[in-house]
Amino acid sequence: MAKLAALCGLLGLAILAAGLFGAIHNQVSYSVGPDYFTAFKFRQFGISPDLGDRAGAALVGWRASWWMGLVVGLVPLGAGASLIPGTRRYLRAGVRAIGLVVLSTAVASAIGLAFGVLTVDAVTVRQLPVPAGVTDPVGFIRAGVMHDASYLGGLLGIVIALVSIIRARRNRS
Repeated sequence: MAKLAALCGLLGLAILAAGLFGAIHNQVSYSVGPDYFTAFKFRQFGISPDLGDRAGAALVGWRASWWMGLVVGLVPLGAGASLIPGTRRYLRAGVRAIGLVVLSTAVASAIGLAFGVLTVDAVTVRQLPVPAGVTDPVGFIRAGVMHDASYLGGLLGIVIALVSIIRARRNRS
């Protein structure tokens, strides 16, 4: 019973970590390309203009990311509940796994941003789909690349977290 409660708590922590990551991540990507939000994401998520752009970006980040904590957490945390003996060891391994997913997502996001900055310019952006009303298409695409990369980082985080859980089972730490 304690292991099930620990699993539920860890999944809650993973959801919280993912949602907060999304909110913070969107503050950075808003700085890169505000049009990504004002011309696209705010409409997609039904964000009122009265909310304010930064708060709106944070809310979009939360709404777009919290569920990734559940998706990403289920496999490694579920495996850990059955593989790692002892609730305390399982909790330590689970928190470590969540931290590794956040780290992999942040690194992938930074790589996506760097890739966008290095490859997206006024010439290349003409070949890419950009919604009407976008005043800064380069920033729009760069922010989009950063977002896509963060999702890839989260998915890669599943593998990293699972490896961490398996190691925790073997190491008895």
